[in-house]
Amino acid sequence: MTDISTSTPPALSLPLCEDAASAASLLRTTSAIRTRAQALLAQARSGGSRHFRVFDPALHEAALLVAEVTRTRYPDYAIPFHSRWRHFEAGGVDRRALLDERLGDVPPAVRARAQIDLALVSVLLDAGAGPDWKYVEAASGQTFTRSEGLGVASFHAFTAGMFSSDPANPLQADAAGLRGLITDRLVQAFQVRDNNPLVGVEGRATLLRRLGEVLAEQPATFGPDGRPGGMFDLLAGSAGSATTAEVSAHAILSTLLDGLSGIWPAQNTVASPERPGRASDALPLGDCWRHADVRGPGLTDGWMPFHKLSQWLTYSLLEPFDWAGVKVTGLGALTGLPEYRNGGLLIDIGILRLVEPDALARRYTAGDEFIVEWRALTVALLDELAPLVRAQLGATEEAMPLACVLEGGTWAAGRVLANRLRGGTPPLNIESDGTIF
Repeated sequence: MTDISTSTPPALSLPLCEDAASAASLLRTTSAIRTRAQALLAQARSGGSRHFRVFDPALHEAALLVAEVTRTRYPDYAIPFHSRWRHFEAGGVDRRALLDERLGDVPPAVRARAQIDLALVSVLLDAGAGPDWKYVEAASGQTFTRSEGLGVASFHAFTAGMFSSDPANPLQADAAGLRGLITDRLVQAFQVRDNNPLVGVEGRATLLRRLGEVLAEQPATFGPDGRPGGMFDLLAGSAGSATTAEVSAHAILSTLLDGLSGIWPAQNTVASPERPGRASDALPLGDCWRHADVRGPGLTDGWMPFHKLSQWLTYSLLEPFDWAGVKVTGLGALTGLPEYRNGGLLIDIGILRLVEPDALARRYTAGDEFIVEWRALTVALLDELAPLVRAQLGATEEAMPLACVLEGGTWAAGRVLANRLRGGTPPLNIESDGTIF
């Protein structure tokens, strides 16, 4: 029920972007992400980048590796979307079925709201775990690390009612429950100890508390209880199961970017020029960073948007809508995800080569221009790599959209190379507060 067309959001009514609202609107579109990422890639290819050179022959080698990994992971070519739901399947356990069993016989819309609640909270908790953390699942006895571990841990925290304010309805996340989240409870749920450290655990708890605040402030989007699942009713209608119901992937993303803008760290904001007698209208941009070579109209000049976590969340919400009978259109409008597995693949296989040989030994922050450019080149190169992978597998874009290339795929191939070269650690050392990567 998912359409992969590459439809883009409608043109902005204020293209000059001379005020904060119109600038933020432009920077919250995937077309802006792609256009600016492609411009930085063109600059790197021409030798104009201060940080990277692009070795195009290695794209073929990358396509071969990704195709090989995809065949191994999905020999029947039945490749699902790259989403949080794959982590809920870690260790061969169908945790979606466990959630369905706990929910019982409920209408599709009720089930979809719970699934959206779970996916949203879990994705926000899915920043890099660090190399030393692990989670032991009591029910299965299995041990999980990194994204799978975070997914399994957050699943059990959710089903235990940690994010609900209503003991009678534990299988939900609501504003009051999130606002009242105590960091120590998250620490306990994720089995964090001195010998089992989780990077950015305090930042994750703070993020969820901020989520509770913004959900409560927007009942029109998230319902009277401030549930993430309230957006299902907004986008699909309260019935939700009608076969005629449909929603575009970019509409889901836009709802997330607009509705959740208040949860992100406030260091990245855009504001209209000061005028006498007018209060500041600074708006948070979230995963959007400065780069000296990025061009754009008005106040958007110099900003490189990514919205990685929001797009990862969008990918993770496609299936709850689909499972409820809602057709999702325009999947191709979403971009590849600029994070350390996809971006690490491009460095490790030699597509991206460093202008300064010692660059990999340095420690970076998310706002460093080197990291901003690496992520932008990742977005642009994933768009170029995807058709090469499809060609190796004999697949069409309809059968294997970008969301499936990522899952099959580039993310897993990045992990394979990282394990082969460094025991699983990414090629770049990036400080994280638990809210970006």
